[in-house]
Amino acid sequence: MFKFLGCGLSTLEVAANSYISVLGSEKYAAARLNFSQGFQGVASFAGPLIASRWFFIGKNADSLDTVQWVYLAVAGLGVVLNILFYFCHLPEITEEALTEELTVKGLVEDVGPFYKQYRCIFGFIAQMSYTGAQVTVASFVINFLTEQGIGISQSKASTMFSLCQVTFTIGRFIGVIILQYIDPALMLTFFAAMCFISCTCVSQLSAWTGVGFLYVLFFFESICYPTIFTIGTKNLGVHTKRGSGLIVMGVGGGAWFPPAQGALADRASTRRSYLVPMAGYIAMLIYAVGIVVDQTLKGGFRFRNVEDEEVIGAAAVRADVTDLSVAKKVYEDGRDRDSSRASIKKGEQGVTIEHVF
Repeated sequence: MFKFLGCGLSTLEVAANSYISVLGSEKYAAARLNFSQGFQGVASFAGPLIASRWFFIGKNADSLDTVQWVYLAVAGLGVVLNILFYFCHLPEITEEALTEELTVKGLVEDVGPFYKQYRCIFGFIAQMSYTGAQVTVASFVINFLTEQGIGISQSKASTMFSLCQVTFTIGRFIGVIILQYIDPALMLTFFAAMCFISCTCVSQLSAWTGVGFLYVLFFFESICYPTIFTIGTKNLGVHTKRGSGLIVMGVGGGAWFPPAQGALADRASTRRSYLVPMAGYIAMLIYAVGIVVDQTLKGGFRFRNVEDEEVIGAAAVRADVTDLSVAKKVYEDGRDRDSSRASIKKGEQGVTIEHVF
């Protein structure tokens, strides 16, 4: 039954994540998805606390009878939400409409076949690597804490793990604010680098110092999953649904990282086993740096969060052109390195560049 539950949840995530990403300005897609998934973080620490205080105490300590009511409540809530969504008039966004919008903006003339969507394909690899690292880091937290030799019991370790999840959730909501101003790829690069550094420190430092870096690691994991998703599915046009499914499929990385870390933990120690998730963070960092480099080569280095059409506009200002197709060519060739601002205007005769100084 858990297989069917997992299948249903993954299908729901594909639909919900892609809808949230395209529903509104592309500029704030990463911030929107991080905000919506921030509530998942709230549930991640609230759920275990509720279970430990009300379900697994007294005569219910060794029984699963009370847990079945939780699953029944979740199923009932799902039915209610389906009914509400059926009667709510939500805007319908088709892939054809997305492609037309991108064409009007001058961002694509021909999306091309799916196998050439390298941003999405490498995004799948990054998502698989990150998810594997995230899952295995969380799986060994209790063992890591109790083996530090500083008097942390199993019950205290469970409470500290919940606090790690709180740190993760706080980081995600802070990320929502920052992503409104900072370029998502640049933000992902910084957070991925901090994940790598923090995980390295966790694997090499013991006692309270290692525990402290564990909290730092959870904080910087916060925005990674939603941000990789929005970057990987950006400007896919008719391939949006397939791309979303591919990147969500990256959660499969969580299936093989824990056994690898467990094997190293048996041979060495739990602390040393945190060298395994480092590999996942390195892969994510390479992807993020690659996106930043690609953006820089095409339209100059981005620090602030801007629309792609603004970058194309800047290229037009530099080249002193007003035709959108020419501006797009300048952008793709990477000839613009000017910081002047420009914007796209849609008039009755077509799309032109408006200079803004």
